[in-house]
Amino acid sequence: MIGVEPPEYDPAAPRHVTTLPVGSPATVRGYVGELARRHKGAFALLVSVNTVAVVASMVGPYLLGGLVEDLAAGRRDLHLGRTMALFAVALAVQTVFVREVRLRGAVLGERMLADLREDFLVRSVGLPPGVLERAGTGDLLSRITTDIDRLSNAMREAVPQLAIAVVWSGLLLGALTATSPPLALAVLVAVPVLLAGCRWYFRRAPQGYRSEAAGYAAVSAVLAESVDAGRTIEAHRLGDRREELSRTRIRQWVEWERYTMWLRSVLFPVINVTYMLILASVLLIGGTLVLHGRVSVGELTTGALYAQMLVDPINLILRWYDELQVAQVSLARLVGVREVEQGAWDERLAPDGRDVHADEVRFGYRAGSDVLHGVSLRVRPGTRLALVGPSGAGKSTLGRLLAGIYSPRAGEVTLGGAQLARMPAERVREHVALVNQEHHVFVGTLRDNLLLARAGAGDGELWAALAAVDADGWARGLDDGLGTEVGSGGTALTPAQAQQVALARLVLADPHTLVLDEATSLLDPRAARHLERSLARVLDGRTVVAIAHRLHTAHDADLIAVVEDGRISELGSHHQLVEADGAYAALWRSWHG
Repeated sequence: MIGVEPPEYDPAAPRHVTTLPVGSPATVRGYVGELARRHKGAFALLVSVNTVAVVASMVGPYLLGGLVEDLAAGRRDLHLGRTMALFAVALAVQTVFVREVRLRGAVLGERMLADLREDFLVRSVGLPPGVLERAGTGDLLSRITTDIDRLSNAMREAVPQLAIAVVWSGLLLGALTATSPPLALAVLVAVPVLLAGCRWYFRRAPQGYRSEAAGYAAVSAVLAESVDAGRTIEAHRLGDRREELSRTRIRQWVEWERYTMWLRSVLFPVINVTYMLILASVLLIGGTLVLHGRVSVGELTTGALYAQMLVDPINLILRWYDELQVAQVSLARLVGVREVEQGAWDERLAPDGRDVHADEVRFGYRAGSDVLHGVSLRVRPGTRLALVGPSGAGKSTLGRLLAGIYSPRAGEVTLGGAQLARMPAERVREHVALVNQEHHVFVGTLRDNLLLARAGAGDGELWAALAAVDADGWARGLDDGLGTEVGSGGTALTPAQAQQVALARLVLADPHTLVLDEATSLLDPRAARHLERSLARVLDGRTVVAIAHRLHTAHDADLIAVVEDGRISELGSHHQLVEADGAYAALWRSWHG
């Protein structure tokens, strides 16, 4: 039983498949302690109610032991009426308080689960945007859905039931010791078998469940990526390769599922043997002591019943502790967002001016592989800067650094002399915003979608923001105006309208610096031209950094930076760079044919 796992239970599922960390044991313990402190009153009440229920349940064995003792002593007056009355009262008390135990346990579990969900959501929303971008959708979705689901059962039942079982077993052992200390020692005969089996299991279970969860996250990631990029996969005939990758990830995940199931198939027989050993040792040792006059028949009867009652709390402890092994992994994945490097943020740090300055910036998505190599750039207030260059040169990466989405590996990016990396994300968003092709219409009213940018704005300000981006015409044509339900299940907005809503949010947020990553490139030409007119109104008077995938954007800019191989190779106006006859001039000629 305590052997090495067979080779077939040594699957090679990935253990680290995301950029989001899994919480360390110290982080998990700290969060569990925090939850316990928040709900210490409810825990105390649960333990108190459970104590009454357990004490009431022990009255029956005590009364039966007394009857057996009286019969063994040859007494005729057994007071059966009084005994039955006491038993009935104890049963009634037990019934009432068991119901209270279940009710209090369920309420406590729901409150802790609600706290966990809220804590995870608040912490996730506060993560640096770059971390969320690199993490992708697969891992985030598996944490929000699968891990929360796995924790739901643990929070609702496992934690309260485990607390109940610990109190229950402690009281039974105390009662057994008070009844007859030798019988309490007899229970210890089963302890070595139980400890050996549990030690074997719990040394293997955490890693197995952790790998199982990581394997499921890998399955979610590859399936989500395949769905999102379905047209690209079809166009490049990558279907067979993606199917093979999906099958590999599913096979690895299934292997870990089989492995954890095999662990349980070893643990459960050990538990059953423990149950039999507890009762057998009490009866055999207790019977021997009765024959030698060391223990009375009544004490043996009561002790045997208490020992039999120990089966239920031990079963609860082992059952829910096993459940908590699964839940612990999910909890570690959820609280792991607490270990994301937040940087040395200074809440008091604020920009003194609007100059954007990158100084010897280096950045890479992977260790040892930089995308940007010592880039320096200064953008004066009100300047329209265009970043141009071949695909993969680092334009979008530099734009995200200037927007505060990413933090540089070396060097610094400052706004008004203040390092963006040291400013809280919310503070950065007050001054700098990134506008790209991606837009999202949230489920709710049009008003709710706009108020995300400025919660206290009145309807007049919302209409003014829509008018600023030429969106008030179609918005007033909606059935309920600002109160119209949009998003999934509501009124469907066209891509151009959704982008106008995003621009209206920008008007409300009123950042002085914008980083544009071809916000209109995914729209059809007519919608793009219409939206560009709306965008021009938003840009008026602001500092603009435009990542130019199409050179007509660069033509109208005040300053153009040519990015090649992660470096700025040229810097100047359109006419200056064309006259210089360098890389930009070559791009311009090729674009114009």
